[in-house]
Amino acid sequence: MTSIADIWVYLSASPLLHLALTLVAYQAGYAVYRWRKFNPIFNPVLIAIIILVTILLVTHTSYQTYFQGAQFVHFLLGPATVALAIPLYRQVARVRKSALAVTVSLIVGSITAAASAVFITWVLGGTRDSFVSMAPKSVTTPVAMGITEQIGGLPTLTAMFVILTGITGAMLGAPLLNALGIRDWAARGLAMGTASHGIGTARALQVNEIAGAFAGLAMGLNALASALLIPAAWHLIFGR
Repeated sequence: MTSIADIWVYLSASPLLHLALTLVAYQAGYAVYRWRKFNPIFNPVLIAIIILVTILLVTHTSYQTYFQGAQFVHFLLGPATVALAIPLYRQVARVRKSALAVTVSLIVGSITAAASAVFITWVLGGTRDSFVSMAPKSVTTPVAMGITEQIGGLPTLTAMFVILTGITGAMLGAPLLNALGIRDWAARGLAMGTASHGIGTARALQVNEIAGAFAGLAMGLNALASALLIPAAWHLIFGR
C-alpha cells in the first residue's frame, strides 16, 4: 500500500502542486475574510501567507522549489496591475480636476514613506543594510527590489518589508483614516495606494470604486517617484 509520504514525494515533484497550494491557501484566506464580513483584520493575503509558510516549514520545502509552481501566479501580477487602468479610466475626469492636489500629495507621500522608514529603522538601531532595504517599503515589489539593488541593499529583505507594509496598510489603513476624519474617497485611495501599494489598492477597490481608482493611480506614480527620488537622495546624502 502506498504511504502518504510516497504520495507527497510524487506530488512534490510537480510544480503544479505549489501552484494549487497557493490558490487553495488564498481561497481559504478569502473564505475567512468573507465569513468575518470583510473585516480588514482578517486580510486574506496574510492568512494565505501563514498557511503556506506553515506547509513549507512542515514539509521542509525550500522557497526555490515552491516558487517553481508559484511563478505562474507571480506572472499574473503584471496583467492584474494593468487591469487597474480600468477603474482609473472611469474616473479620468475627476483625476484631471484634481491633478495638482494629486501631484503634491504623491510627492509628499513618497518622501514621507521613505524618510519615515529610514528614521524608524535608525531609532530602533538598524544596520546600514536594513536602512537601505527599508527605504522603498511602500513601493510595489518589483520596483522596490530594483531600487534596493541600485543603492546597495538586500532585495529579499526589501520584498519582506514591502509585503508587511502592504498587509499592515490594508488592515489598519481604513480605521486610521476614519479616526483622522478623512471621508473623501479620492483622498483615502491616494493614501492607501501611496502607503501600501498593491495590497492596499486591492483593499481600496473592495470598499469603493473611486478609492480603488485613485489607489491604483497612487501606486503607479509612487513607484515612479520613488524610483527617481530615493536613489537620487541616497547618492546626494551619502555620495554613493
